Amino acid sequence: MYRAQSESQRVHTPFYTAAMNTTQASASFAEFLSQIAAKTPTPGGGAVACATGALGAALAGMVVSYSVGKKSLAPHRAELENAAHTLENMRSVFLELGEEDAAAYGLVNELMRLPEDDSRRKSELHGAMRASIQVPMAAIAAAGDLLRLCEKLAPITNTQLHSDLGIAVTLSEAAAKASLWNVRVNAGMLGDDAEKRRWMEQAQGMISEALTRAAAVERQIIR
Repeated sequence: MYRAQSESQRVHTPFYTAAMNTTQASASFAEFLSQIAAKTPTPGGGAVACATGALGAALAGMVVSYSVGKKSLAPHRAELENAAHTLENMRSVFLELGEEDAAAYGLVNELMRLPEDDSRRKSELHGAMRASIQVPMAAIAAAGDLLRLCEKLAPITNTQLHSDLGIAVTLSEAAAKASLWNVRVNAGMLGDDAEKRRWMEQAQGMISEALTRAAAVERQIIR
């Protein structure tokens, strides 16, 4: 279960429970690109957003790998080792969310094809639509946590890798902003303006915090 971390522990109400489905994760990069380009509903934008977040976490992990063991950073070894473990978990979270996004959208697509008076459509569609919003919300939360960790890593990592850390930040920011598109589109299908507004206000607040974190990291590493 993914939980966004609070300042003291960054524990929020979980937006989504990601199942351990690794279909996309086990595909080669070339295969994944072909799947995205194909005329199929999934994988689509949600999977791309999550893959972008996973790349950001992986690149931040490389920065940490080149920092652990460096004599000048010895006082930070324990924190760096913890960060390496966290970043590995974040990669898995993003990949799992990519799978969940495809599953959630696939179910909505299936239900929307049923007649409007179909009993299954009536009973399941609203819940499926909400799930299709919760997944990108979780991706935004995960991207925010990745940016928060990058902010902590900026002063304690190998400065020769700061361009890579900057790229990790850019990827994390892109993952969050890309996921916002899916929240916006999927919330628009709810048919309830008040509920859509609640989702969007929450998402926009998370995006605002993510952008603030990204800017903070860039200020630290641009000299």
